Amino acid sequence: MSEFSANAIQVVNPGESVIFTESPVPNRNGLVRHRDDTGNFLLSGFIPQSGCNCGCCRNSSASYLVDFGANVSIPTGGTVGPISLAIAIDGATLPATTMIVTPAAVDEYFNVSRAANVEIWNGCCETVTVRNTSDQAIQVQNANIIFARPDLD
Repeated sequence: MSEFSANAIQVVNPGESVIFTESPVPNRNGLVRHRDDTGNFLLSGFIPQSGCNCGCCRNSSASYLVDFGANVSIPTGGTVGPISLAIAIDGATLPATTMIVTPAAVDEYFNVSRAANVEIWNGCCETVTVRNTSDQAIQVQNANIIFARPDLD
């Protein structure tokens, strides 16, 4: 399991990713790669071999549970209306992970969260990020994302 966070308020423009600045539980096995102060995570599809040479693991995939949560609001100067975030894989937003709230005023925070299972083919890597899918800038505070691999925990 790996955990990354960003507690300070950040303004995230439309189409940009939430930035994570801390690694309270850094990944120690190299399967989740992240550079602090960015929003991209590279997940590896590595599957440990069981010791046999039957090839049964070649066509399988690694399964990650990606769990995200944060407080979001419209910054001062923004327009009151729906705002949203979503988890994206290799640049493609996962529609089922869209988190939408409609604050009644600027600087009014809502808590959003979503979890998704991400399958990555053995031997491949994919980039995961949390993107602002709104048509305006949003504020994000206390962002937290966890990557868990039940097969390796």
